[in-house]
Amino acid sequence: MTNRKTNIVPFEMKYLNEYYDGFNTEITKYQWPDPFRTVDDAKELLQELLDEMKKDETLLFAVVDSEERFVGSVEMHGLSEDCPEVGVWICEPEQEKGYAYEALSYILHFAQDKYGKKNFFYEADVRNIGSTKLLNKFSNLYEINTLGVEDFVTDSGKELKLQGSVMKVK
Repeated sequence: MTNRKTNIVPFEMKYLNEYYDGFNTEITKYQWPDPFRTVDDAKELLQELLDEMKKDETLLFAVVDSEERFVGSVEMHGLSEDCPEVGVWICEPEQEKGYAYEALSYILHFAQDKYGKKNFFYEADVRNIGSTKLLNKFSNLYEINTLGVEDFVTDSGKELKLQGSVMKVK
């Protein structure tokens, strides 16, 4: 997908260092995962996701700007399920520029067109206002069924208040 500023492309390891640097403490503040300890840890996980993508189990795309600079990623897990989970993150300096909406819109349409998916699971911490706003931008195209808030403590001690939503194509 291309517009004036956003390209969504299959993730490649050429984006590894930018992914590693961008997936920092602030980005993961309200997410289950923590920042990677090393770039090799990031490479290992990303390679697993790329291997799953080859098997049509996962989607992993890089979000790049018009100058081909990495600004984030968008993913979908559980493609064999009726309601795969979607997620997106954008590097801090690039937030609030429309990248997340473009990326999420792209992956939702891609999964509909290629895999016939009509239902998607989107989860965010209720304190992550940007993620809540992002979900609401899709209410004209999707029926959004918001579920209850669940409190979790991660292995690293982060306290999360996660709220899932099922997005169903209208």
